[in-house]
This record gives sequence, structure tokens and C-alpha cells, in this order.
Amino acid sequence: MRLKPFALPVLFILLTPVFSVQSFPQDASQSAPQSPIQIPRLGAKPDAGEDEEHAKIEKDMAKKLNHERQVQLQRDTDNLLKLANELKKYVDKSNENTLSLDVVKKAEEIEKLAHSVKEKMKAN
Repeated sequence: MRLKPFALPVLFILLTPVFSVQSFPQDASQSAPQSPIQIPRLGAKPDAGEDEEHAKIEKDMAKKLNHERQVQLQRDTDNLLKLANELKKYVDKSNENTLSLDVVKKAEEIEKLAHSVKEKMKAN
């Protein structure tokens, strides 16, 4: 089947309004509803209730962190005491002519742990 030369432009003219109406709504009421976007204002103060809630959450988090730090400090100092007692036993067993490698390693371990405890205490 062969189309007449003017059939193609006529078909194009007839279909163009259909596509243009569907693609681009002419009235704002025909467009899809948009959800409102809230943009924070510079200098706007948050609600007092939100401030109180935020402050309470921060206070609770600080309490929790301090409690966890205290638990770690207690555990580390208990470990320091244990290591110091072990070091004392090693030193008591040695004499002036022998220095055990275990004594040096134990002293280094104590030093690292003591430094860690010191840093945690500074963080308070």
C-alpha cells in the first residue's frame, strides 16, 4: 500500500496536538501534585520543645559515654595492678646478674596500658 504524498504531513499535523497535550499540561491543576519542600530559614530559631529534647538526648549520650569510659578505666587499672604484681614477682625471682626478657616485656606492656589510662583520664 502506497501513501499519497500529502498523507504523511496530514497525519503528522493530526497527531502532534495529541502528544503535546499529554506531554505538557497547560493548566497547573492538571499537573501532578508536588509535595511541599521545607527549606530551613537562616536565622530561624528551632522550636523550644525541640531544643529541650535535643539537649536531653545530648546529656543522656554524654552520661552514657562517661559511664563507659569509667568502666574501661576500672578494667584497665585492674589489669595494671595485675601486671604490676606479675612484674614484681619476676623481679623478685631475678638477681643482679640476670634480667629476664619477660621482665622487659611486662614493663613495656605496663607502660602502654598506663599511657592508655592516662589518655582516657584526660578525656574526662
